[in-house]
Amino acid sequence: MAKLWDKGFEINAEIERYTVGRDRELDMLLAPHDVMGSMAHVTMLESIGLIGKDELPVLLDALRDIYRSTQDGTFTIEPESEDVHSQVELMLTRKLGDLGKKIHSGRSRNDQVLVDLKLFTRTQLHLICQDMLDLFHELQAQSERYKAVLMPGYTHLQVAMPSSFGLWFGAYAESLVDDMMMMQAAYRQTNRNPLGSAAGYGSSFPLDRALTTQLLGFDSMDYNVVYAQMGRGKMERNVAFAIAGVAGTIAKLAFDACLFNSQNFGFVRLPKECTTGSSIMPHKKNPDVFELTRAKCNKLQALPQQITLIMNNLPCGYFRDLQIIKEVFLPAFDELRDIIRMTTYIVGKMEVNEHILDDSRYDLMFSVEEVNRLTADGTPFRDAYRQVGLDIEAGKFRPDKQVTHTHEGSIGNLCTREIADLMQQVMSEFHFNRAIRAEEKLLGE
Repeated sequence: MAKLWDKGFEINAEIERYTVGRDRELDMLLAPHDVMGSMAHVTMLESIGLIGKDELPVLLDALRDIYRSTQDGTFTIEPESEDVHSQVELMLTRKLGDLGKKIHSGRSRNDQVLVDLKLFTRTQLHLICQDMLDLFHELQAQSERYKAVLMPGYTHLQVAMPSSFGLWFGAYAESLVDDMMMMQAAYRQTNRNPLGSAAGYGSSFPLDRALTTQLLGFDSMDYNVVYAQMGRGKMERNVAFAIAGVAGTIAKLAFDACLFNSQNFGFVRLPKECTTGSSIMPHKKNPDVFELTRAKCNKLQALPQQITLIMNNLPCGYFRDLQIIKEVFLPAFDELRDIIRMTTYIVGKMEVNEHILDDSRYDLMFSVEEVNRLTADGTPFRDAYRQVGLDIEAGKFRPDKQVTHTHEGSIGNLCTREIADLMQQVMSEFHFNRAIRAEEKLLGE
C-alpha cells in the first residue's frame, strides 16, 4: 500500500522501522477517537460543500462500522499503515473507493493526532477522576470509623503531639481534593478543539471549526492555528503534572502505610491476603503492594520532566520529536488507574491498632496538652513550658491522655462534611456530560 505521502519512491525498511517506532501499537489506544474526529470532520466538510449530501450518510455509516471494530477487538493497524490515521483512510477507501479519499480535505495528520490525543485524554481524565472519587470516599469512611482512635503525630520522625486516625485518613482525603483541582485545570486545557489547524497554518478551505467543536463536545477551540500545533506536548505536560500530583499523594500514603505496618510501629495491619512472604523467613508478611505503589508513583512523578525534556527548545511548528511523548504519556493513565484502584481496595481493608497509647513510649506526646492546660489556668505560656520541661527531665511527667480539640480540622472536629462538600463542588465544575452527550450523538447512540 502506498503511504499517504507517497512520491513514487520506496523508503529504506530500517528507516521506516525506526521512524514508525511504537506508533502502531500506541495508536490502537487512539483508534476510536480518530474515528470520532473523522466523523465530525466529514460532517463539517458536507456543510461547506466539499462532500455531497448523499455521500455523508455513506461515510458516517462506514466510520461507525470502523468505530465498532475498535470496540469489539477486531480493529488492527496493518503493517503497511504507518499509523491509525492511515489505517482508517485505507479501510474507507477499500470499502467506498474514491469517496474514502475525500475525508482528508482540509486537515493534516498533525491536527488529526492533536484531536485524537485530546479526545483520548479527556476520556482518561474522566475515568481517573471517578477512581479518585472512590478512593476519596474510602478515606473519608475510614476517617470517620477511626476518628476517636489517637495515634502519635511526628516531626523529625520523633514523637511530637497527639494525632488521630481520623486526621490521618482525612488528610489524604483532603489532599485528593487539591489534586482534583489540578485535574480540573488539566481537563479544561485539554477540552479545546485543535481540528482545522491542519499542518499548523490553517487551510484555504472555508472550514467551520465552530461546528466540529460543537460536534465533538469541546468547550471551545484552540483558536490560533499556530498555537494549536504549539499545544502538542504542552497539553501532555500539563496533564502529566496533574497525574504527578495524585501520584505524590498516594506515594506518601504508601510510605506511611509501610512504616505504620512494621513491627516497630504496629499502628495498622494490612490484610494478610494483600501481603507477600519471604522465601526463608516464615514470619514475614511484607507490604509489597504499597512498596510497588510507592515506586510506581515516584515513576509517574517524573513524567512531567520526561515530557518537558522531549519537547524542550523546539521552535513552533511540528517536529517528529513529539511522537516520542506518546510512549511515556499514553500508558500513564492505566498505570495511575491501577494504582488508585489498588490503594482504594487496601485502604478499605486496613485495620487500625486501637491500643497504641497503652505503650508508655508515647506518653511524652501529651506534654503540649499539659502546657496548654496550665496556660488556660492562668500560667504564662513560657513558664508553663519550662515547668513541664523540667518535670520531663526529672522523670516526673504524668500524661493526661484525654484530648479535647474543637477547632476546625482538629482531632475533635474533622470537618469531614466540609471536605466532602468541597470535593463535590470541584466535581460539579467538570461538565463531563457535555462531552459524553456529544460523542453519543455523533455515534448515533
